[in-house]
Amino acid sequence: MSQHDMAYTRLSGTGLEISRLCLGCWNFGTEEPWMVGDEEAAHEIIDRAIDSGINVLDTANVYSHGESERIVGNAIQGRREELVVTSKVFGRMREGPNGRGLSRKHVLEQVDRTLERLGTDYLDLYQIHRWDEHTPIEETLSALTHLVDEGKVRYVGASTMAAWQFTKALYEADRQRYERFDSMQLEYSLVDRHEEQNLLPVCTDQNVGTLAWSPLAGGFLTGRYDRDDDPDDGSRAAEDPYMQQRFTDENWAVLDVVRDLAEVKDATMAQVSLAWLLHKDSVDAPIVGPTTVEELDDSVAALDVSLSDREIERLEAPKSPSWSERKVPW
Repeated sequence: MSQHDMAYTRLSGTGLEISRLCLGCWNFGTEEPWMVGDEEAAHEIIDRAIDSGINVLDTANVYSHGESERIVGNAIQGRREELVVTSKVFGRMREGPNGRGLSRKHVLEQVDRTLERLGTDYLDLYQIHRWDEHTPIEETLSALTHLVDEGKVRYVGASTMAAWQFTKALYEADRQRYERFDSMQLEYSLVDRHEEQNLLPVCTDQNVGTLAWSPLAGGFLTGRYDRDDDPDDGSRAAEDPYMQQRFTDENWAVLDVVRDLAEVKDATMAQVSLAWLLHKDSVDAPIVGPTTVEELDDSVAALDVSLSDREIERLEAPKSPSWSERKVPW
C-alpha cells in the first residue's frame, strides 16, 4: 500500500493529523523472547510503516528499559518533522526513591532521558502510562503543562485507568487551567471490550482522542492459537499469564465469527479484527505492534476491508462487555 492509500484523521479534539493505524514500538527490544531483538529488523519494520503512510510511532521509556526509544530514535533521523513521535512515563526506570511514578521530579527527569534516546528535542505526544495513586494529579498536570510551555511536548495524553480517575484529571485541568489530556490510549479489541463500560464514554463525551492498544489481543485474534492445543514453549501465550486470560469460551466464540468472515471476504483474521476497530467512531486509530514486515503489511491492508452493520453485530454478539476494575499488567 502506498502512502497515498493510507487514511488519515485528526486526533479528536485537536488539529493533529494522524494515520488511521499507528505503529506500536513495544516489540522493538530484547526484554522478552518474542520481541524483535535485532535493530536492523526493527528498522525495516519502521521504514515500511513510514513508507505505508503511518506517521505515528508509539513507544515508552519502559519498553526494554529504553531500548525501544533508542531503536526508534536511530530510525527516524532525518525525517523527524513528518512524524508524530510519542512516548510515555510512569514505570520504574531506576531503583530507589523517585525511580518511578508521576511526581514532578520523575516526570521532568524522564522526559529528558526519553528525548535523548529518541534523538529529538520534542515529543508530539507525551502520555502518562498509568494512574499514580501516590501523586496528586495536580502535581502531574503542572509538570506536563511546564513541558508544553517549554516546547518539549506538543500534546499530553493518558493511558489505561478507571473512568473516575480520568474524569478527575480532566476536571482538575479545566478548573486550574492546566494542559488538558488530549488523548487516551486504551486496550480495545474484539475480545477486550471492557473499555466500552469505562473510558470510551468519557472520551466521547469530552471529545478526547483515542488510540487503541493491543487491537489483536496479543495475537489471539490472528488465529495463531487453537483452543485444543497448549501454546508453544517460548511463545507469548506460554510466557504471559495475561495472555492466557483470553482463552475463554466466549472469546473462542468471537474467534469463530472472525474466521468465518475472513473466509467470506478473502481476508486474514487480523484484517477482519482491525477492520472492526476501524469502523468504530469512538476510536481514532488502533496501534498495531508487528514483529515482521509481513505482519505490518497485513495490518495495513485492513483499511480495505469493509464490514456491514450485520457483520459487526455478529462479531460482537458472543460478548457482554464489563469493566469491574479490570486489572492490566503492572
